[in-house]
This record gives sequence, structure tokens and C-alpha cells, in this order.
Amino acid sequence: MAKAAVIILAGTESHADLGRIVNGLETAKEFAETEGDDVELIFDGAGTQWVPKLEDEDHDYHDLYQSVRDDMAVCDYCAGAFGVGDAVDEAGAVRLDENEGHPSIRDLVDDDYEIITF
Repeated sequence: MAKAAVIILAGTESHADLGRIVNGLETAKEFAETEGDDVELIFDGAGTQWVPKLEDEDHDYHDLYQSVRDDMAVCDYCAGAFGVGDAVDEAGAVRLDENEGHPSIRDLVDDDYEIITF
């Protein structure tokens, strides 16, 4: 049994960022589909900007996003800072704010999650 926290930090500015989000979603999907594994998918920092883009049914990776959406959470502070708070709420995403408005990476490490960033 593996425990992984896949953290999406990549913004939406470049082709490289698109590659990082796709790789992050594919990684989260692999853990989600493996029986006995536990995965947390966290959009943090500039990565929060992906939520409204991936919610769009016309986005090329909408279906991949939908396949891991149930395991998703978003940094509360960063959703506001990057102007996507309303879209995050409309998506029904859990907002994490355990560490001064941000997700607690320390708590994930303490709970034996491997931290993987994209």
C-alpha cells in the first residue's frame, strides 16, 4: 500500500506547465486506480489556476481531471490569491487551510505520504 500526495504547483502559462499538469493528473490516476493505495491531489500556488480550466468540458484533459477529481483539494489562500476562489467553490473542491491558510505538507509527511510535486 502506497500513500502519495500529488501537489500541482505548475501555472497555466506555458506548454511545459501543461505537461506538468498532465503528468501530475496521470500520476494521481495511477495511485487512485491501484487497490490499497491512497492519494491526495492538491492544487497549490499557481496550480490553483488549473481548476477552472479543467472544469471546462471542452478542455483536452477534462476527462483525465474528472477521473481523479474525487481525490482533489485546493489551497484556500492560493485560490483567493490567484483569483479562482469562485471557480473552486463552483467545482465543489475541498479547500485546505491547516497551515495559515495553506495545506499542511508537514501533516502529510507525518501521515507517511510521499510528496510528489508537479
